[in-house]
Amino acid sequence: MLPRRILSRSNTRIALLTNSSSSGTRPLQRARQLQRHLSVQQPTMVAPVPDGVAAPDADAGASINDIPKSWSYTSKLAADTLYPTPADSHKTPREQIGPRQVRDAHFTWVRPQPVKDPELLAVSPAAMRDLGIRAGDEKSDHFVATVAGNKLQGWDEKKGEGGYPWAQCYGGFQFGSWAGQLGDGRAISLFETTNSATAVRYELQLKGAGLTPYSRFADGKAVLRSSIREFVVSEALNALGIPTTRALSLTLLPDTKVRRETIEPGAIVARFAQTWLRIGNFDILRARGDRKLIRQLATYLAEDVFGGWDTLPARLQDPDKPTESPAPQRGVPSDKTEGPSESAENRFTRLYREIARRNALTVAQWQAYGFMNGVLNTDNTSLYGLSIDFGPFAFMDNFDPMYTPNHDDDLLRYSYRNQPSIIWWNLVRLGESLGELLGAAEGVDEDKFVNEGVSEDQASGLIARAEKLITQTGEEYKAVFLGEYKRIMTARLGLKNFKESDFEELFSELLDTMEALELDFNLFFRRLSGVKIAELDSEHARQDKASIFFYQDGVTGFGGEEEGRKRVGAWLERWRLRVIEDWGDDSKISEEADAQRTDAMKRVNPNFIPRGWILDEIIRRVEKEKERDVLDRVMTMVLNPFEESWAGREFNGKAYEGDKEEETRWTSDVPKIGRALQCSCSS
Repeated sequence: MLPRRILSRSNTRIALLTNSSSSGTRPLQRARQLQRHLSVQQPTMVAPVPDGVAAPDADAGASINDIPKSWSYTSKLAADTLYPTPADSHKTPREQIGPRQVRDAHFTWVRPQPVKDPELLAVSPAAMRDLGIRAGDEKSDHFVATVAGNKLQGWDEKKGEGGYPWAQCYGGFQFGSWAGQLGDGRAISLFETTNSATAVRYELQLKGAGLTPYSRFADGKAVLRSSIREFVVSEALNALGIPTTRALSLTLLPDTKVRRETIEPGAIVARFAQTWLRIGNFDILRARGDRKLIRQLATYLAEDVFGGWDTLPARLQDPDKPTESPAPQRGVPSDKTEGPSESAENRFTRLYREIARRNALTVAQWQAYGFMNGVLNTDNTSLYGLSIDFGPFAFMDNFDPMYTPNHDDDLLRYSYRNQPSIIWWNLVRLGESLGELLGAAEGVDEDKFVNEGVSEDQASGLIARAEKLITQTGEEYKAVFLGEYKRIMTARLGLKNFKESDFEELFSELLDTMEALELDFNLFFRRLSGVKIAELDSEHARQDKASIFFYQDGVTGFGGEEEGRKRVGAWLERWRLRVIEDWGDDSKISEEADAQRTDAMKRVNPNFIPRGWILDEIIRRVEKEKERDVLDRVMTMVLNPFEESWAGREFNGKAYEGDKEEETRWTSDVPKIGRALQCSCSS
């Protein structure tokens, strides 16, 4: 049975789309509701996720002025009717573009608010490379002006035409309750760019760029404190191999003061992602009954973001038993419907399943690396399966499955334990938004359905089919999640192959031990990476070695140090036998094989992660003490998290001086006062 440390059960209600478009079609009068449990079921392993295309040469690239740019999102989706063209928005005085309700639209044309004397604090060299921006371009005036929002790339001021920035319209369920229209309240997208070396398209966006129609009661600004946190964690997750939005640069706005709990300095993060679409983009359209825009957005997502309908997963061999089905094939034509009538899958079902599969992979990686987003509302859940919108996030210190880094989360809704179930809860909300399209099966392109919606005589069958498809997708979500979780945990423990017994005897028992003894989650795996099997050849040796996993202030959990040594020692014996089974021969393991196992573990168990107390220190040093170099140093460590050391080394062909004392502090025991910190959503 899946241990409660990883995945909790949740009751999920499915209420399908019941409204028709606002253009006068008759709404359905009824919709059934369905309650489902996210049950615990063990799947087979899934193949490792490929690392992706090799990075281009660090010396390659172009200036930010010259990288290719596009505006596909705004060319294919519906603009705010108050500003139907970029010129309409541009001629409007900036101070007049403020919060209001926006209907019948996916976005609003809006430019960043100009800022005075922006100071570029740091850039991510990895982000520069992945965007195809030449190293050194960050020193140019045009780079700083672009990432501060003072220069509009692609816009011809004289002609009043060209590419133009925009802000998205979306809604969301926040802490389980409908919050209405939300949207990009302080984020403004500048353009899309496709890296010619990798063929990956990204959308560049500024967070903290000023008021938009979606700012509600806020000011459109971001504080330096939260901007530092997002800048660092975005690149940290990417370096760990966890799907995430990225951060290009961090810019201080010395002339901008922001009122939160106190008066704080303002900042802008230039960030990028394959898409900034989230479940909330569909939530708002469903709430308003806008069938046309739902279909338009889903089509854009499939064709422009995922690369075409034929890239989506074909129907499983047995959707009710995903753990017994091989991985889905791809290449299904967009007009093909698969499966029996009661659960027929059209292209929109394949799209829904792709979104669910991607999110399952990502949340499995969060759980395996002890990462918590802190605010998993539907407007913070990516349709591309990315970690997105970093507020009160954290990496786990001493293991506690009920820990949440959000001090406003009194009910622990977004705790570590609940993350997999909450993401599925959010995905069910997406299923509700897509319900008509899913349930229509082969009739999804019929003129009457497209133009008039669902008739009364069709409603019962459509709803039943959609409910079935959403339920089957839930089973697939669990299977993909568990398969990926097993894959990563197997690698983190230095094993070559997963055995079903590993789940209880190694994974579950280790988490129970960590919780009982209050052991540090990521330090345990890194320190285990350096343990030689020869050092565990007796019960006494194993209990003696157990002490390396304890904080220097001793065992703070149940039982004290003596019981802690016994418990960890017993686990080490089970682990030792499994390592020998995978790496050894005839109950022995050679020094060479054990060294290979150690190297493999150190490549997946980070030596450095940006913990809350480290980020608090960096924020203080940058904001109060006016340090700048500390940002470059933490970024070097973040981008190379698996290294034994950094100071005095060479990275990307350049000598790196570093700070040995700082590195030692940041990779050693977490100070007692710095463990399991919490922070607010205020940013």
